[in-house]
Amino acid sequence: MNSNRVQFTNIDEYIANFPPEMQKIMQELRAVIRSVAPDAGEKIAYAVPTFTLHGNLVHFGGFTSHISLFPGSAAVEYFKDELVEYVTSKGTIQFPLNKPMPYDLIRRIVAFCVQENLKKAASKTKKKA
Repeated sequence: MNSNRVQFTNIDEYIANFPPEMQKIMQELRAVIRSVAPDAGEKIAYAVPTFTLHGNLVHFGGFTSHISLFPGSAAVEYFKDELVEYVTSKGTIQFPLNKPMPYDLIRRIVAFCVQENLKKAASKTKKKA
């Protein structure tokens, strides 16, 4: 682990570390996530902003030429036909800064993640009963 890496304690600190234009995009992304998951908690996990709802919901991170959304592999697979113009990996989507952020798509991805987490939480409750 790099001991020189800045350790942020909250999402506001994380976002404030970026140039103003990226801050604006990240605050909008945060608002979009919050609009879909108003009961989600916020924290820093894996050194990036993280939203939680019955476990980790989604993460996002700022990079030199893109903002990554980390919704997990199930969401990337489910939305793969809509993600063809973006760089993706197993659980990550890169949204380039030189194109408009697809907030409607992000809303739907977050909504999918909310439903997945609620299903997982319900199945855990049933197993305990």
